[in-house]
Amino acid sequence: MLYVVATPIGNLSDMTLRALEVLKSVDLVGAEDTRHSGMLLKHFGIKKPLLSYHEHNEAMRTAQLIERLAAGENVALITDAGMPGFSDPGTRLVRECIKLGLSLTIVPGPSSILTALLGSGFSTERFCFRGFLPVKSGQRERELRAAAGREETTAFFDSPYRLTKTLASCIDILRNRQLCVARELTKKFEEFRIGTASELLAYYEAHAPKGEIVLIVSGSGD
Repeated sequence: MLYVVATPIGNLSDMTLRALEVLKSVDLVGAEDTRHSGMLLKHFGIKKPLLSYHEHNEAMRTAQLIERLAAGENVALITDAGMPGFSDPGTRLVRECIKLGLSLTIVPGPSSILTALLGSGFSTERFCFRGFLPVKSGQRERELRAAAGREETTAFFDSPYRLTKTLASCIDILRNRQLCVARELTKKFEEFRIGTASELLAYYEAHAPKGEIVLIVSGSGD
C-alpha cells in the first residue's frame, strides 16, 4: 500500500494522529529531503528507513518504489511541508500505482493553499491554483493577466525574493483588485496582509518578506 501523507507546513502540532500511525507502521518513507524529514520523524520518536524522492530523481525512485510496493511492502510518501504532489513530487508515483492497480490511499492534513484562501477572506466558492509564479517576467505577467480575467479566486506560490517584482507587475495588471500575501503560515510570525498591489508593494519594500509565501488574488466577481 502506498500512503501519500500530508505533513505540517510550519507548526508541528498540526501533524495528524492518522499520519503518525501510518508513519510508524510503514516499511519505508519516501521523502523530498531526507535530512528535513529525518528531523520530523525524530521529533515524533519514529525510526524508519528514508529514501530520497525529489524532482531530480523522481523517475528512478518511482520505479524503485513501485517494485517494493508490488512486492507487498507499505510505503509512505511525504514532502517537506504539506501534501505531496502540489508543486512537489508525488503525482508520478500515484499515477503509476493507479496504472498498475496497486493500492494507495491519501492521508490528508495541513495545506498552505487552503489555509491562505480562508485567511484571505476572499471567496472560496471556486478557486484556481496555479502553483509557483514563473521566474521569467513575461511568463509571470501572463499568469497575472489570466488571474485578472477570472471571476474566481486565484492562488499562487511565490518566492520572498521575487515578491516585490510580482507586486510591481500587479499594479498595472490588477490595479485596485484586492490581494492577500499569506506568509509563514502556522508559524510564530504568521501574516495575512491584504490590500491593493500598490499598498502591498509599499509595505514589502519597507519590510523585506521572508519565509514561504502564498499570493491570493481575489476574483473579478468578489
